[in-house]
Amino acid sequence: MRYFIELSYFGKAYHGWQNQPDSITVQEVLEKNLSKVLGSKIDIVGAGRTDAGVHSKQMFAHFDAEEEIDTTLLKYKLNSMLPKDVAISEIFQVQGDTHARFDAVSRSYEYYIVQEKNPFLKDFAWFLKHDLDIEKMNEAAQVLYDYSNFRSFSKSRTDVKTYNCRIDHAKWEVEDNKLVFHITADRFLRNMVRAVVGTLIEIGQNKYPVSHIHEVIKSEDRGKAGTSVPAHGLYLTRIEYPENIRIK
Repeated sequence: MRYFIELSYFGKAYHGWQNQPDSITVQEVLEKNLSKVLGSKIDIVGAGRTDAGVHSKQMFAHFDAEEEIDTTLLKYKLNSMLPKDVAISEIFQVQGDTHARFDAVSRSYEYYIVQEKNPFLKDFAWFLKHDLDIEKMNEAAQVLYDYSNFRSFSKSRTDVKTYNCRIDHAKWEVEDNKLVFHITADRFLRNMVRAVVGTLIEIGQNKYPVSHIHEVIKSEDRGKAGTSVPAHGLYLTRIEYPENIRIK
């Protein structure tokens, strides 16, 4: 039987989601405690992977079990054992062939920027004191809808088979004294959101005209895009699946 775990985590202490040989990750911590509770080695598959220091308000992972599980009790036990920066919100059974990564239909991220120094947000948002032209940044963000190949925003050394993504939403908004970039797509490349934000920031600082983003995307050259912005301002916020995956 296959189960989905819905969880959230604050990424500061972790070297990203995916298991690493010599670094602590969210996947490692979750697998270790899940295996301990269920009494056998459990491997989990995440909906994707977040970089070191990136946070997640909603992540999904699946695992298989030989017998039916009391999901309410399992959630309680896991939350009592996991570190304070990882929390389980729900565990539920899904159709046997449902895959946390491949069956996701969209993913959403938010990037937080504060432009006044705030010690209470230093781990939650990037402090950037430069003036920004938000109108220009939004105009440039709309250009993303016109393209599908985003190799220019991908980490250089990666094993993906395609650089194509479908951007469904991309917009900057001011929310509670923060500047927030919202972006939704069917999939994202490694480091893509941080590189997109970095490129839009350079346009917002009037280093380049809005048309610069066309040049960056068409070049398919990571060196043409902006610097990756700091990881601690980035949040994976939502992952969507087809409605019929859940059994109960």
